[in-house]
Amino acid sequence: MGLINHFRKNKNKQDNKKDENQRTLAEDIPIAAKWAIDNLNKTGYSVDYNLESMKEVERFFNDNTGNGRKLPGNIVFALGCLVGETIIKLGGGVWQTDDKDPKGEITVAVVLENNSIIWPVLRCIKRNLNGPEENIYDYVRSMLNLDEEAKIPGIKNNKEE
Repeated sequence: MGLINHFRKNKNKQDNKKDENQRTLAEDIPIAAKWAIDNLNKTGYSVDYNLESMKEVERFFNDNTGNGRKLPGNIVFALGCLVGETIIKLGGGVWQTDDKDPKGEITVAVVLENNSIIWPVLRCIKRNLNGPEENIYDYVRSMLNLDEEAKIPGIKNNKEE
């Protein structure tokens, strides 16, 4: 079964009790991130909330976009939620959402501990549209202010301890 078909098949198998039309965007974000992790892991990618996983997200984009191919919006949103959740878990921050905004899924942001605001879903949209120059792994490293020698808790030489 193709990877995209696997995502579509499992779209409605999210583990939640609340109707998706009743949930807030803040409630949808962790559900979407977990959905992305579960489906990526089921289809040959090794993903969790760690820096190395962002290489796998980038590999997923490389494997499924380009030459006119684009990912569906629900998958891009889920990947953006995963990227944002990873940044929050590794470097701190909180989601900033607006359920009244009709484009809230696009404009959702993360406020970092230094009060900087970033837009991981928008970055994934750009990656989907523009290609590898919008590299997800590089984006996460940049948002965490990591250079090649930098270390964060739980990561040693860019590999999980």
